[in-house]
Amino acid sequence: MTTLPALAGTAVQVYDTTLRDGAQQEGMNLTVADKLAIAPLLAELGVAIIEGGWPGAIPKDTEFFKRAEKELDLGDVELAAFGSTRKAGSRAHDDAQVRALLDSGAPVVTLVAKSDIRHVERALRTDGPENLAMIADTVRYLVGEGRRVIVDAEHFFDGYVFDADYALAAVAAAFEAGAETVTLCDTNGGMLPDGVHEIVAAVRARSGGRLGMHAHNDSGCAVANTLAAVAAGATHVQGTVNGYGERTGNADLVAVVANLELKLGATALTPGGLDDAMRISHAISEITNISPYARQPYVGASAFAHKAGLHASAIRVDPDLYQHADPTRVGNDMRMLVSDMAGRASIELKGRELGFDLAGQDDVLGRVTHRVKDAEAQGYTFDAADASFALLLREEVDGARPQFFTMESWRVSVHYLPRHSPDTDAEATVKLHAGGERIVATGEGNGPVNALDHALRRALLPAYPEIADFELIDFKVRLIDTSHGTDAVTRVLIETTDGQDVWSTVGIGPNILEASYEALSDSLVFGLLARGVEPR
Repeated sequence: MTTLPALAGTAVQVYDTTLRDGAQQEGMNLTVADKLAIAPLLAELGVAIIEGGWPGAIPKDTEFFKRAEKELDLGDVELAAFGSTRKAGSRAHDDAQVRALLDSGAPVVTLVAKSDIRHVERALRTDGPENLAMIADTVRYLVGEGRRVIVDAEHFFDGYVFDADYALAAVAAAFEAGAETVTLCDTNGGMLPDGVHEIVAAVRARSGGRLGMHAHNDSGCAVANTLAAVAAGATHVQGTVNGYGERTGNADLVAVVANLELKLGATALTPGGLDDAMRISHAISEITNISPYARQPYVGASAFAHKAGLHASAIRVDPDLYQHADPTRVGNDMRMLVSDMAGRASIELKGRELGFDLAGQDDVLGRVTHRVKDAEAQGYTFDAADASFALLLREEVDGARPQFFTMESWRVSVHYLPRHSPDTDAEATVKLHAGGERIVATGEGNGPVNALDHALRRALLPAYPEIADFELIDFKVRLIDTSHGTDAVTRVLIETTDGQDVWSTVGIGPNILEASYEALSDSLVFGLLARGVEPR
């Protein structure tokens, strides 16, 4: 007998707050243009509602809603304007912040409301009955103006633990005034799943309206707490892509919906939305200028990456033995990592991933395994440099790598000009042979590696115009054996793209320039091979 997933058939409304709550992350500063670029990606993911910001309180959020009306086509996805209930002692229709929510044109308005009596008395400096009136008056007014209203019950869980009756009264006031959803917020992020389940179930028993969950990750349980709330009866979840947010962040929305759909059988996103989760997650990372977290569940580059030789042996028989889910369901893929921990099974699987059939080639597998272990002892790392490993494999399988060019020599000079800001401060010259000619080329850059990169590309472009599409997108430097101080071996990892694919290469050397040259030259060679270019 097959057991159905726990939430099979349950429809969960997904509410994204990346543009507002996520933007409160330390170091993040989204422009209006950034928000206009992120919103369509969220719509592609298939969320139901996108919270655009706080119009009236934050000028660029006011501008966002004004431009969104003209510039964005989000299909069936709705924008929500975030704001607060009216001020104490005033009327909703006279409150400038409430009017700004209407002026935003957003069909959905999300109101933050106090549900912890301590915050009512100490932060709002009013009493319990007036706070309930503030909730009811503001909701009733906005509903009367044709808006759908969601109420975020701020600090709900802490408030419930302190005074359950008052927290429940805040929820009741919102529903009675016409709110379509009341979201229970773990604003301080300190709850654990069992407590969330117990409290949401108690609220569910006292209320017939739609309940939501908004979790912060201060206890490391934001995703688990959100799932616990849904299991207890919540059918609206809030979160941010990549778990962005202040302090330790909000619930990672991709992990939440992936668990809901793949593990629990619920319906959360529009059909097919989850298929592009990794691409969308990483595209948003590019816009926010925050590097993707490699170990992020489901969509991280390492989420389905396997390194141990024992794992590799089992995966060769059945990939599901060491994977909790099919990575393609979220747009990711299984990767084999090659390191000094690798056995022959790891090398064989990685070779298959890169297009090399090494089955039965014990001599090649043996040589590659020894080369990897020796290279990593010197400071190389191949688990983050697939392209360099592919070149190593080609050398062992074919006997040599294709020679697209032969380097004669290169040199780099750096000019230090105190108290000046010149356009370029470094110059590199390369002498090489390519396309049947000897070429001397010079490049300038804002640093020695940048200058060397420019010189190398300038020299090779006449023979290989394809490299005009290659762009270096990441550059990492690490000192190996730092006990040697400035005499330590340097390792450089770079990522390159041609606009469609991304590949990584590694180089080591006694200094950053020699290590960078090796990684740069490997990158160009691999890119040309991947495009099917023959040496000229």
